[in-house]
Order: sequence, then C-alpha cells, then structure tokens
Amino acid sequence: MLPTTNFDPPFTLTRASHVSLSVTDLAASRDFYRDVVGLVVTEETDDAVYLRGLEEAAHHSLVLERGDEAKALRVGFRVRTDADVVAAERHFASIGLEHRRVEKPHQGPTLQFRDPVGTHLEITSSMDLVPRKMQNFDEFVSGSPQRLDHYQVVTYDVQTATDFWTGLGMRMSEYTAKDGTDELWGSWMEVKGNTHDLVFTNGHGPRLHHFAYTVPDASSLLHAADVAGALGFGQEIDRGPGRHGISNALFLYLRDPDQHRVELFTTHYQFIDLEDVPIRWDVSNPQRAQLWGMPASRRWFFEASEFPGEGLHEPLLHATPATLEEFLGVH
Repeated sequence: MLPTTNFDPPFTLTRASHVSLSVTDLAASRDFYRDVVGLVVTEETDDAVYLRGLEEAAHHSLVLERGDEAKALRVGFRVRTDADVVAAERHFASIGLEHRRVEKPHQGPTLQFRDPVGTHLEITSSMDLVPRKMQNFDEFVSGSPQRLDHYQVVTYDVQTATDFWTGLGMRMSEYTAKDGTDELWGSWMEVKGNTHDLVFTNGHGPRLHHFAYTVPDASSLLHAADVAGALGFGQEIDRGPGRHGISNALFLYLRDPDQHRVELFTTHYQFIDLEDVPIRWDVSNPQRAQLWGMPASRRWFFEASEFPGEGLHEPLLHATPATLEEFLGVH
C-alpha cells in the first residue's frame, strides 16, 4: 500500500547529513576515504577521524571510529532548529519510541533513536563550520566527492519503514513493487528536493547497505575507478560504473577495508513540486537497477553493514534477485 506523506510533521527534517562507522584499522580506513574516495580530512583524534566532501561547510559528514568490529553505528539527519530536536523528543516519547539526548563533538543538540525497523539514527540541528573546498581545484582527489546525499538501508519490512518516515514528512519519489501491485519492495524517499535522502529495500535487516556522495561528472567516476585500481583497491569496486533506472544517476560502488560500502554518483533529478507523483517500477524489471550494464553481484545484493546489537530479521517478502553470477552462468 502506498504511504501518505504528512505535510505537517511533528518536526522538520532537512537532509541526510552524516554517518558514523566503526572500523578496525583507523589509519587504513582514513587513507581509503581520503585517497581512494577523495574526501577531505577535517580532524583526527586518537580514536576518530572526521571527513567531509569538498562542498561541505559542516565539520563532518563521515565519522570513522576505532572499534573491535566493523559496524554501521548511526546514520544522521539534520533538522532545521534546536526546537525541532525538542519537538522530536516529545513526539518519540508520545509514540513510545526509544530515544536519548547525547553530546557529540562538533554537533549541536543531538538526539539518537531507533526507527520501528531497527535502523540506528540521530538528528542534530547544527554543526561547527569549516571552510568549503569547492573551488580548491588543486586539492580535488580521485572522485572529488562534493557532499553526502543519501543512505540505503536493508530492512525486513519496507512498508513499516516507509510509513514511519513519510509520517515524519518524507515524500516517496520512486518505488519498486511486486508486479501488478503496490506491494512495496523498495522505497526512495526525500526531504531536500531530489529523489532520495533515505532508501529502504527488502532483505535481511536492519543493515546499512551504503551511503552516497555526489561527484561533479562522469569523468570523476572513471577517475575514482582508475585511482582505486592504482592503489590496489580495484577488486573492491563492488558495482559499476553504470546508470540506475531509479534516480537516473551514473554510479560507482566501492568497499572500504572493513567492507562498508560507499557510492559515488552524479546526482539525480529534482522532485520538489507537490503535484509530482512517485515513479513505479515492477520488481521484475531489471532496468530499475541498471538502465544499462551488467546486473549486480551476489555480494552487492546480500552483503551490508550491521548495526551494533541488532539481530537480523527474515524479510516479510521473498524474492531472488537476478545476480551477475546467474547472468554469467557462474556457480
């Protein structure tokens, strides 16, 4: 069943903002995201590295934290003001949703919570400001990532996840459904005016499938692939380059030293006007995933980063995606 967006939400989300990962070798992960992906290192401590894209004035959009296990710690969203954090506390208390106020370096008021399908999240209303690097062309490295754009989460219950987030003001721009129905297998939702800030797809969850940065153009994707190969990470190109049917973006997926997945992509179209309606894709239509090119591999479909302390649940809907291995007849 298609959700209905709440245009008078209890607090105002503005965009996908930041992600925190636990990594087992902090220096190796820093080098990967700086040299292979091309992010800017804002700050380093003994136990954390803060990075950002070249356009970003916020202190960080990626936090790497030293840990014994590789985990997806949190995905983060910005809200408009401090009052929205307070309003979120009130709303979550009213619906019985687990949440807590925390102090985070370089962030304003921050509230952490789990959504109804177990995704680990936080919202904040502000961050320390740092200089943008968008015109420091001499410092552009590899894919030259500009800004964090979105997350994709694997969930066992796409409908429940979609209903929750559209209830908080997100609009669904595109979706995949069982052929001939509106039974949700994947939902692409936005608050900032392009096709998605948050995506839920059907599978064993909750797990973070990937987080994504925009890049300037197609040549940036190819250069990132070349740099990955030159630095010994060619085998960690997880998918692409290619073009998605959903969102119409050119893409490249990479795996970091702990196998967290990051996407570089050429951004997507606007989805601002309220009369616009979501684009529907049959789950059997391969062009939803790749308008051209080879299908994704088994590891792209079935591997993702777990949230700490969260058990995995069997998906409510079952399907076997067409993988690259099956396409090539590899067993």
